[in-house]
Amino acid sequence: MSDILIVDDERDIRELISDILEDEGFATRLASNSDETMAEINTEAPALIILDIWLKDSRMDGIDILKTVKRDNPDVPVVIISGHGNIEIAVAAIKQGAYDFIEKPFNIDQLLVVIRRAMETSRLRRENQNLKRRDVATSEMIGTSAPYRALLGQLDKVTKSNGRVMLTGPAGSGKEVAARYIHAHSARASAPFVTVNCAGVAPDRMEEVLFGRETPDRGVEPGLLEQAHGGVIYFDEVADMPLGTQSKILRVLVDQQFTRVGGTDKVRVDLRVISSTNRDLDQAIKADTFRQELYHRLNVVPIAVPSLEERREDIPLLAEHFIAEFNTSQGLPQRALTEDAVALMQTMVWPGNVRQLKNLVERVLILGDGTGPIEARELPGEEENGGDEGRVVLSGALATLPLREAREAFEREYLLTQINRFGGNISRTANFVGMERSALHRKLKSLGVVTSAKAGVRVAHVDEEVEAAG
Repeated sequence: MSDILIVDDERDIRELISDILEDEGFATRLASNSDETMAEINTEAPALIILDIWLKDSRMDGIDILKTVKRDNPDVPVVIISGHGNIEIAVAAIKQGAYDFIEKPFNIDQLLVVIRRAMETSRLRRENQNLKRRDVATSEMIGTSAPYRALLGQLDKVTKSNGRVMLTGPAGSGKEVAARYIHAHSARASAPFVTVNCAGVAPDRMEEVLFGRETPDRGVEPGLLEQAHGGVIYFDEVADMPLGTQSKILRVLVDQQFTRVGGTDKVRVDLRVISSTNRDLDQAIKADTFRQELYHRLNVVPIAVPSLEERREDIPLLAEHFIAEFNTSQGLPQRALTEDAVALMQTMVWPGNVRQLKNLVERVLILGDGTGPIEARELPGEEENGGDEGRVVLSGALATLPLREAREAFEREYLLTQINRFGGNISRTANFVGMERSALHRKLKSLGVVTSAKAGVRVAHVDEEVEAAG
């Protein structure tokens, strides 16, 4: 996009405009009809098009070319020129997306002013889009645990392809961050990343939101699919997409084209599709709320995003990352984490996963006192103990057991929590709890605690036979 394409059926006019623009430092290309115009655009999109409305011996007139350009190359500004100008034609051109309309014979200075403004507007729009994308790219993947490394390995493999990816995992686990990682490290990184919040759009508006619309009074309003042209469309929680829309999306995946609501023209798009869900799509298919054909089209490369519980080792890194992020974005204090705070965070229950952790960090930074290290007492679950530091509050179930059974239940839950906190690493667990490794192994065996591989990491759980016997 470094030159100006001049389209006019009169050779003298297009060459005159070309000479003037080249004197002003612009590079130019020339076309006399629609076929030459489309060939030039398909070779390389220009920075701007100067387009005559009436083209003799041409398959398409200026308005038809304008529609095609704004459909396939919406970022290219088009300045319409015509020797048969009238208000109706000017209004029609502007509605179809023209930047401006100039009548022949035109004033050269006026034309240059319009061209410079159009190119500046286009440049600012591109810069704004690039800034948004750069901001998106700051959503980093953070972690060192085995499940995290396994996930990153899978994501790195799919960045090199154009295949459709289905991300599964519980809400708040970071599926969108994973999708943005794929985009940022792919050949489409400089193109748009557009999110479709399938659960947040009213069913009766979904098609307008996706496909856009055409109306006599407002002209063309591009939808999210059109906005994502050349880049990635991300269907967040795709199971919530209305059933009627699913069949139309299926057709888009097959044909890579669609028709806007209220329109007749086919809109061609080049898209990579990434989807996510926290639901069982097999069950949704059986319940007739999700189309099986669409599932197979979207689920080319399935990738499971682990919950925070499966990657507890990453909690300190994630918390430190969020602290730094809030310091930069909101000016909140840059506080360290005490060992007690880290230990407590790694043993907490996180139903909201990474999103819940981020919210907790923000709350602690906002409500906390001073800039000193974050202590365990500032975290949920500690404040209930008030001044009774070190006191263990028994649950109702534990308090009703005899001492021996209560001790066993406590030891079992305590060791399960610690082993999972350290990613199944028995040596690190033994060091933390203050036991010899061999003694810890014997204790685990007596309590019926075993470890097994899950998502690339050792996970502790109670042996099924012991659990059944209990």
